[in-house]
Amino acid sequence: MATKKLGLQTLKLENTPSIISTATIVGPKEGEGPLAKYFDLILANSIYGEKSWEKAEKKILKEAVEMAVKKSHVPNSDIEFFLAGDLLNQIISASFAARELGFPFLGLYGACSTIAESMGIGAMMVDGGFADNVVVATSSHFCTAERQFRMPLESGNQRPPTAQWTVTGAGAAVISSKPQNPRITHVTFGRVIDMGSSDANDMGTAMAPAAVDTIVRHFEDTGRSPEYYDLILTGDLASYGKDIAEELLKQKGYNISQNYSDCGMMMFRPDQDVHAGASGCACAATVTCGYIYKEMLKKTFNKILLVATGALLSTTSTQQGETIPCIAHAVSIENL
Repeated sequence: MATKKLGLQTLKLENTPSIISTATIVGPKEGEGPLAKYFDLILANSIYGEKSWEKAEKKILKEAVEMAVKKSHVPNSDIEFFLAGDLLNQIISASFAARELGFPFLGLYGACSTIAESMGIGAMMVDGGFADNVVVATSSHFCTAERQFRMPLESGNQRPPTAQWTVTGAGAAVISSKPQNPRITHVTFGRVIDMGSSDANDMGTAMAPAAVDTIVRHFEDTGRSPEYYDLILTGDLASYGKDIAEELLKQKGYNISQNYSDCGMMMFRPDQDVHAGASGCACAATVTCGYIYKEMLKKTFNKILLVATGALLSTTSTQQGETIPCIAHAVSIENL
């Protein structure tokens, strides 16, 4: 019997795993944004001393994991699993980082929802008694994502107003059985939602219905209302998707406008010319592992619902005219 399941899609974690440390690394553009003071390392340039942007992204992810583990004071030998993913084909940033880190590795692909997916699965492993210490992480890079999903930067293509700026960076967190705040209390895993959007330059519009579906399911499964949380935080819907999500939720009877924000709107200033806002695996990961985690330690926030969103497209599917299936996973992070 599934004794820890609430409703259709939500898990209640009885042993409430703790987030005992985090680490964040971001690129120079992100370091010029309003959250700069919350990041552990701001790079001077996007290539980070490597021969390619892809190698730089792998290095960023690997070092964020090493930093989070060091800050946790958990010996490397006691890290039992490494859960990670990224946006590149065959999740090479995570896989190649795992090759060097040496931890037992579970590669995940949830696109930009990967930080919530990995936190949820990692928390389940700790709550279930399968591990005491798990490190989770994800990364993205503006230059690698543009090359893979849209156009090489050398082409100088004009970006439409709906386009978002992929965050260069990585976020990592150590989830542990040690009893301390903040804790992961509930996980709501989302369904794949596809409302027919096919524009690879408008991710926010495509992902908004998935975020709404998961948020509504979380409230229905737990019996909670929007007012329960100090902050409801979506991953990277940015300006277009955020507005759509708010309106769709109002239509379903949930007004979250008083305590709702989006990582894609928080990462950059309006004058940084990122069009609709930020995106990428590192968007939700660095905001959560940086700003949210550090403010929770100060008890500025005590109850957070992180709803990371992801567009599950590929370059091949887009070129073949496929629409964009999307996902959102929700994680309740609370000071108890």
